[in-house]
Amino acid sequence: MSTLFLRTLREDPADAEVASHRLLVRGGYIRRAAPGGFTWLPLGWMVFRNVERIIREEMDRAGFQEVHFPALLPREPYEATGRWSDYGPNLFRLKDRRGADMLLAPTHEEMFTLLVKDLYSSYKDLPLVIYQIQDKFRDEARPRAGLLRGREFTMKDSYSFDIDDAGLEASYLKHREAYQRTFDRLGMPYVIVSAMSGAMGGSASEEFLAPMAIGEDTYVRCTNCDYSANTEAVQVAAPATVPFDHTPAAQVVDTPDTPTIQTLVDLLNARDDLRRDDRPWAAADTLKNLVVKLKHPDGTVTPLAIGVPGDREVDMKRLEAQVAPAEIEPFSEADFAANPHLAKGYIGPGSLGEDKPAGIRFVVDPRIVDGTAWITGADAPGRHVVNLVAGRDFVADGQIEAAEVHAGDPCPRCGNSLEMARGVEIGHIFQLGRKYAESLGLTVLDEHGKTRTVTMGSYGIGVSRAVAAVAELNCDDKGLIWPSEVSPADVHIVATGKATDPQLPAAEALAAECEAAGLRVLLDDRIGVSPGVKFNDAELLGMPTIVVVGRGLVDGVVEVKDRRSGERLDVALADVVAHLKQGPSTLLL
Repeated sequence: MSTLFLRTLREDPADAEVASHRLLVRGGYIRRAAPGGFTWLPLGWMVFRNVERIIREEMDRAGFQEVHFPALLPREPYEATGRWSDYGPNLFRLKDRRGADMLLAPTHEEMFTLLVKDLYSSYKDLPLVIYQIQDKFRDEARPRAGLLRGREFTMKDSYSFDIDDAGLEASYLKHREAYQRTFDRLGMPYVIVSAMSGAMGGSASEEFLAPMAIGEDTYVRCTNCDYSANTEAVQVAAPATVPFDHTPAAQVVDTPDTPTIQTLVDLLNARDDLRRDDRPWAAADTLKNLVVKLKHPDGTVTPLAIGVPGDREVDMKRLEAQVAPAEIEPFSEADFAANPHLAKGYIGPGSLGEDKPAGIRFVVDPRIVDGTAWITGADAPGRHVVNLVAGRDFVADGQIEAAEVHAGDPCPRCGNSLEMARGVEIGHIFQLGRKYAESLGLTVLDEHGKTRTVTMGSYGIGVSRAVAAVAELNCDDKGLIWPSEVSPADVHIVATGKATDPQLPAAEALAAECEAAGLRVLLDDRIGVSPGVKFNDAELLGMPTIVVVGRGLVDGVVEVKDRRSGERLDVALADVVAHLKQGPSTLLL
């Protein structure tokens, strides 16, 4: 450590929001270079390469082959698949000196597809899986949380190429198993959840999430069966249609000063002429209609109205996943002024629909089935309509999964209740199908000489994000606690005392003995640094085992500390290496 390019910090960086960001900067693992971009320092690069090594070993073990593409790519392949525009402002676009359009790759499906098209033409060449570990670039509007969401990041992306769907399924499962082995070795707990494919396209899609409270992804899991899904991908179990032969006719009533669901419910329950006989009115009896604008990649903007039960809000992340690649913008006061058919706070199905006065497409939550009766806006200030029946009094233009998911909602698979948790996405696997192969003309001849379009899968692991996730899950109030396969060193040896004291030569000799035995060592041999600072740095840096060569040396012992459990043992100097080499059952985790 006397020569290591390292500076630890006592104070948290001002822009750090999460533990991994704070501790990786304070421990001298990374330094901010620009918003959403970080420089890796020596210890951090060791951790990064350990994570990369584990990923590469598991990819190779599965029989996948590594290639490497440039990050600077031409426009044309992305134009062919539509993603030059579909990615919107998240894509870094630039021109070369000749004026040709280029991009910094956010992902490489197009390039992999074209490479295989260039070299392979027969079913005998398949199946094939190739992968790379490469930097990616996405112009995040709000880069945050250090390495967890940056503009430049490193990713392992692999792609499978098969002649048919059965082959794709086999390749998909092979990747799923390789990912499970990878995350097990990284020491990361994970859950596998159904997910949306988003801009990637394709059909089946699953995310590997590391459960943690600071995660940006919310997911559900059933309390009874094995169903789990990102909330964006939850499919609502629609109720059966309801006969409405005996439902009273819809009635418009005066409801002054009720622009919110709660004020409306309170008024309905307070008025004798509107009160229910069987139970009080509830928010779930109302139909809330929200109007937003969709900004499409080609620059056009269209309005969209979403109807959801009044006890739920529209979940913007769920809505974004459904309307991607369009972006959502709020409906402004100017927009309301330009559309007099919309009464803000009192919007109802009477004005909504592509064939209705406002001319706005109207989509509803799957719970709003034919025969269900609702209280909703009557398209006039201070007025609502009671007993407006779906299928009788209004018909939506379609359905959309955009309402909030609540804990306790029924599982779409078995009907038992769902529970909710948060996590960080660390891996994502897609069955892409033939989208990219069709766009770019990737075909092979089958055994009968017929042309067949290849079917593809896409599989990603965030390498730099995995470093942050491991750090986030392996720390305490003192610092990092690295798992052994990820840690920069197995043992952190701290020498206390002055330059003329025997501790430093003893620590150096112990370090050499450990290295000769195959242990990776970080030696704190700094002169003029107090023991307290050295101890604090050792706990901040987070090696699995700390060995202190201190005052006990006069009795021939050193202190061995397990960083994770905090257990401390005095061990004879002559026995330290053998003690450390005993493996996971002792202090070397």
